[in-house]
Amino acid sequence: MGWIPVSLLAVPLLGALALVLAPQALRPALRTYGLILSGITLALAALLVAMFDYGQASRQQFEVDIPWIPGLGLRFHLGLDGISLPLIALTALLTFLCFVYLSWGSARAPGQLMGTRPRALVFTLLVLEVGMIGTFLALDLLLFFVFFEIVLIPMYFLIGIWGGEGRRAASIKFILYTLLGSVVMLLGLLLVWAQTGTLDIEALSAAQGSGMARSVQILAFVAIGIGLAVKTPMWPLHTWLPDAHTEAPTVGSVLLAGVLLKMGTYGFARIAIPILPEGAAAVAPWLGALAVVGIVYGALACLAQRDLKRMIAYSSVGHMGFVLLGFATLTPVGINGALFANVAHGLITGLLFFLAGAIKERYHTADMPSLGGGMLTTLPRLGSLLTYASIASLGLPGLAGFWGEMLALYGSYQPANGLPRGLFLTYMAIGGLGAVLTAAYFLVMLSRVTHGRPLLIADLPPEAADDRLVRETPDERPVVPLGSPPQQIAVLAPAAAADIRTYELLAWTPLVALILLLGLWPGLLLSLTTPAVQTLLGAIS
Repeated sequence: MGWIPVSLLAVPLLGALALVLAPQALRPALRTYGLILSGITLALAALLVAMFDYGQASRQQFEVDIPWIPGLGLRFHLGLDGISLPLIALTALLTFLCFVYLSWGSARAPGQLMGTRPRALVFTLLVLEVGMIGTFLALDLLLFFVFFEIVLIPMYFLIGIWGGEGRRAASIKFILYTLLGSVVMLLGLLLVWAQTGTLDIEALSAAQGSGMARSVQILAFVAIGIGLAVKTPMWPLHTWLPDAHTEAPTVGSVLLAGVLLKMGTYGFARIAIPILPEGAAAVAPWLGALAVVGIVYGALACLAQRDLKRMIAYSSVGHMGFVLLGFATLTPVGINGALFANVAHGLITGLLFFLAGAIKERYHTADMPSLGGGMLTTLPRLGSLLTYASIASLGLPGLAGFWGEMLALYGSYQPANGLPRGLFLTYMAIGGLGAVLTAAYFLVMLSRVTHGRPLLIADLPPEAADDRLVRETPDERPVVPLGSPPQQIAVLAPAAAADIRTYELLAWTPLVALILLLGLWPGLLLSLTTPAVQTLLGAIS
């Protein structure tokens, strides 16, 4: 059944090439073209989920292994196990939902990008999907690196062309950081190749570092880890992320947070830990230290933010800190927690960025004090969904965000043999403090945005009020109808029809349902990852 993973790559790739070779023929169908292709890709991912042998989740399935560059011993080797399957399904789902959001909305609606270079936009998103899915399928180190790098160029253009006012600086910062990190990672991969004579991930994982001295493993782990940490991103290599998220269009932020960050953490589980076990054991205490600093730093940075999208971006630094802490424990519990948090973060933060984009479209700002509060009054459905996503992200039991953080902290209570338990107990305590701070900044945000009374004309200085009086868009009613007392009229209250649009509901409902499903039934995902994690750690043959 190796044709399925090949088709997962071929469908969006051929679709992108068709846009280049036959642009005029496809122009009338551009609004549904990407939706159809991403829908086919999602159907193929669903077929993988249905046909996957869950009794053999620890081994690679649906493998394709053919010569790629025979002279160098490079092979086109694809496959998936219990670790990569959820991320492939997540990637296909989020990409499809992004096309639903873009394609079914009115071209004149705020935030709809199909009115600006639609062919280039569809091409960019399809190429991005190829790179993201390929990263999770690759079983050759060089092939992994190729797919890992493919995503950089389309994301650079997605931010640089369709982003906000500061898009140029944000896109340049994004590409410079990630490319420099990738160069260091490539050096680490080449060091592994020089020491072992192979780039096959399956063979290297089975060897568990044999043939490489401990010092070489440490050096290779640090080099590969730096490249992965930039993409994750790990403190202090995270500074590109807030700018990229703030300026990216809504679909760019969704895919960046929902999938691209997972490519970095996935590399630790697929490459760094199983191939370089002695290097992982030596670096694990340092990795844990940087992880908990990121947890606390991300939470404190969120408390200081005014911009909603920037706050959500900094929250990713903290949440990815929990993922890295889980990996640092080198235990089945901790790594299972990291993998669960990976998927949960993709669902929850993807939904949060969809909602943040919708809020910015309606209010023409993401500045929380300027929103004026009272969203549960003016936009009750949108405000309710924002509350739901926020409490999921802060880790409320019963929703998906709880299990990954809890398991990562529990893994720190009893780390792997050879790791300093006292140090990891300290990490657990600091991580627990970070969880409390996470709840704090989300509750502060909700109190600013969803609660209280809406901003009134009487609250504004005269010059600001005059500006609001004359503003009217197709999606909003006149801010102050003639004859109404200004002190009784909310300045930023859009019309009821603009609360949640149909295409937004279609794009967001699957994420809402999956967040609840994984929160109530965590075994659905943990039963898939546990056998693969045990094999990854060498606990079973």
